[in-house]
Order: sequence, then structure tokens, then C-alpha cells
Amino acid sequence: MTNNFGNIFKSKNYIFNPDEEFFETLFQKDGIRIEKIISKGHCSPSGFWYDQEEYEWVVLLKGKAILKFEDNQEITLNSGDYILIEPHRKHRVEWTTPDEESIWLAIFFK
Repeated sequence: MTNNFGNIFKSKNYIFNPDEEFFETLFQKDGIRIEKIISKGHCSPSGFWYDQEEYEWVVLLKGKAILKFEDNQEITLNSGDYILIEPHRKHRVEWTTPDEESIWLAIFFK
């Protein structure tokens, strides 16, 4: 067995915190980073925008969420939906389901 084995729906380190999302890096090598993110009613702080230097491909594995982009475009994500966010496309998490976990898998690359 290797350290690169696990279950995306379970995490030894996860403890719900109403003030912030949970982030766990699952893999990182050669300019690629894979993160698991758990939200439960979390959203980006007012006025905050992610402005990343890399691509972000994200799939919502469980739950429901709304992403908002600086140009006011909003995208509702349901379980199974994915999106590719280009570098420097400012975005934020506008809303996530408050009564269940939203589990994201995000892949960052250049």
C-alpha cells in the first residue's frame, strides 16, 4: 500500500469549522496540485476574489454551489458538474449548501 491511497469522501483531518472551508492537498508534483475542498454553507468573504496564476479544473462531487465571476456571470454547480477556470479569471464562491457538505475536487496546473 502507498500513501497515495484514500477515499475522497473521508478525511482523517476533517473537522467542521463554520468559519472556513476545509482544504486538503491530495497530490502535488511537477506543477500539478490536486485538492479536496469541503464546504458546508461557506462562501468567499464579501469583496474577495480568487485571482490565480494557474488553471483550475474543479468538479463538485457532492452538494450544490454557486460560483460568481467578476463579470457578474454566475454558474450553479450540482453534483457531477465541472468547470475549467482560466488563469486570472477572478471568481468567488457565492454560496454552498448549508445543510450538507459540498465536496469539491480541484486540479491546479499551468
